[in-house]
Amino acid sequence: MAETTAQDQTIITTNHAPANVEVDTSYEDDSSYGDELSSYTASLTSSVLEYRHENGRRYHKYRDGSYLLPNDESESDRLDMLHELCLMVLHRKLYLAPIKHPQRVIDLATGTGLWAIDFADEHPEAQVIGCDLSPIQPSLVPPNVKFLVDDIESEWAYEKDPFDFVHARYLAGSIKDFGRLVKQCYRSVKPGGWVEFQDFDPYPASLDGSLHGTGLERYHNEVYGAFEEAGYEVRPGPKLEQWFKDAGFVNIHVEKFILPYGIWPKDKHLKTLGAWSQAQAEAGYEAGALAILTRYKNWTKEEVIALASQARADARRRDLHMIYYFYIVYGQRPEH
Repeated sequence: MAETTAQDQTIITTNHAPANVEVDTSYEDDSSYGDELSSYTASLTSSVLEYRHENGRRYHKYRDGSYLLPNDESESDRLDMLHELCLMVLHRKLYLAPIKHPQRVIDLATGTGLWAIDFADEHPEAQVIGCDLSPIQPSLVPPNVKFLVDDIESEWAYEKDPFDFVHARYLAGSIKDFGRLVKQCYRSVKPGGWVEFQDFDPYPASLDGSLHGTGLERYHNEVYGAFEEAGYEVRPGPKLEQWFKDAGFVNIHVEKFILPYGIWPKDKHLKTLGAWSQAQAEAGYEAGALAILTRYKNWTKEEVIALASQARADARRRDLHMIYYFYIVYGQRPEH
């Protein structure tokens, strides 16, 4: 852990990512890969309920085109898997910021709403808002939760009724101006309140070079490259610290976690994380690539499916040891 102080900002960085991850050699020799993987993963208006249907998937219609992943049942299932993955990374914690007795909380781009629901159950004294472009949240929720359809990249109207805690999670590839968004969070949180972002650097790596030249590497280069050309930020994780500094936050903490892809690590916890990581990714290969490549790069649906299929096949190779990183950054608005 390294701690530095600059002006009125305290930056505390904790790196949970080991320099090396030991490979489970028994996994590479085991023929029951599929079985083992499965054992690890054992008041809205009618206008916002309209959807765009394209290439066999369903997309949001409100602010059409601003978010390029589907909002159908398959994608909702994947988002729920991501929620579970994040809980496992944090050993069942919903957040790391040292909040106390929150009364008013917002979850940005809440997706299926599981984080907001869990937080409301954990803090019955708090009023929790979950906002998203799509009304895909459940109708049966705790009485202290409400969901709104809203575009978090538009101008906010929360400054006059600020929050004790602002939370956002895995927005990689969906936001064009993270710096502006973090500043909006600063303006909308009370003095002394906290803001926490949890996000990825989703470009994969391999500690042994096994990813090089694979279809999986090509998939990420093609898809993330297209998102970047379209103006989206796909690697927010390592940049969050600077955006928090620029917005004016103090007591900034940075936590970095390693996420394996697949069940190749020998460490039991990393193996479990890798299984869930692979399960959600395999469910999202086509979802993540279809809109961006067909709308912006003139790919056909069949070409995207072929790219996703090759990535999925390579992801199941026993000799491929892929990792990526997950960041949690939180900071406090000064009391005065």
